[in-house]
Amino acid sequence: MSTHTELDLSAITAAGWTTRADFTDAEYARAQAFYASMRVHDEHLLALRARASEMIRELTGREPRDVGSLGTRLNLETSDLDLGIGYPEDDRDHLMQVLADRATFLGERKTSFSTTRLVFSFELEGVEVDLSALTEEDFTVACRMLDQIDESMTEEERVCHLWVKHLLRSSGRIDDYAKWKLNTYARFCPEFNWVPIPEKTA
Repeated sequence: MSTHTELDLSAITAAGWTTRADFTDAEYARAQAFYASMRVHDEHLLALRARASEMIRELTGREPRDVGSLGTRLNLETSDLDLGIGYPEDDRDHLMQVLADRATFLGERKTSFSTTRLVFSFELEGVEVDLSALTEEDFTVACRMLDQIDESMTEEERVCHLWVKHLLRSSGRIDDYAKWKLNTYARFCPEFNWVPIPEKTA
């Protein structure tokens, strides 16, 4: 799809948010068409998510939640799946053992300004699945945030946000793209430390 745009991407990224008021009718029509084209992938990705969730549930005994862009309906065609679970901090060694032969350990990352999460990755039918094991308290906060996004973010806002995300990535503005992906989460959950993951911006 064409990446022609009348938007001032620098102004929008500086503001950290975008609305329909930033768009001409023609620009919004392009954004709507792009958003619809991404929704075509939903059925396949949701089926993969169900399979990945079942595997995680069986291995960890925990109920996973989609904490990524598919769950917020802000995914590009290249987006991976991001699932999260709440897991006791004092039992993380056991989790590492359980997942040792099933997933690659990517590292321990900051979640809030005082807590961390363990991140694992595996592949399912060519799609990367990242699993974050948050503290149980952080997982509760994350679920609350996701519920708020689901209830409060309008389709119009999703259309606008995803179009800017697409434009930034397509134009090679990878640093801006990496930050933009996190804006929705930061807007609804300032408690967490929202910073781009280095290997995801390479």
